[in-house]
Amino acid sequence: MDFLELAKERYSCRSFQDRKIENEKIELILEAARVAPTAVNYQPQRILVLTEKEELEKLSECTRYGWNAPVIMIVCYDKNISWKRKYDGADEGIVDSSIVTTHMMLEAQALGLGTTWIGAFNPAKVREVYKIPENLEIVAILPIGYPAEDATPSGMHFQRNSLEEFVYWNKIK
Repeated sequence: MDFLELAKERYSCRSFQDRKIENEKIELILEAARVAPTAVNYQPQRILVLTEKEELEKLSECTRYGWNAPVIMIVCYDKNISWKRKYDGADEGIVDSSIVTTHMMLEAQALGLGTTWIGAFNPAKVREVYKIPENLEIVAILPIGYPAEDATPSGMHFQRNSLEEFVYWNKIK
């Protein structure tokens, strides 16, 4: 599939089938995370994969989202190894883990699976519930599953700004 076609077809899926995801597909999604580019190739991403019913059910303590997906991945980065920009000390770990998450979402789409990026969660509660150490910064929660038969993109999915609204050539106006 053409990349732009894949990117355009991907949407935030908020309704999943009650169907197990094959381990091979989970491994391919994780491989997409492994090969994603990171600053100075430090690879600070750390991913907690939740597949057991008891662990998946705990997510409701951290966010109202999750939509009963059969797999949830909590994407973090290790602050101790992420690259820091020398000019201002900015931690590029959030960028790295965002790139990783995007790669995972696109691989899931290519495999016929749906995802959505959950940003609305209580990080302290996630840390407590899943015993995530302090050196890991939680960036995203990624539910993954086969889209339900009635799953569709939100109405806003197809509303896109024109290039002229956000692209500047040679200088910002």
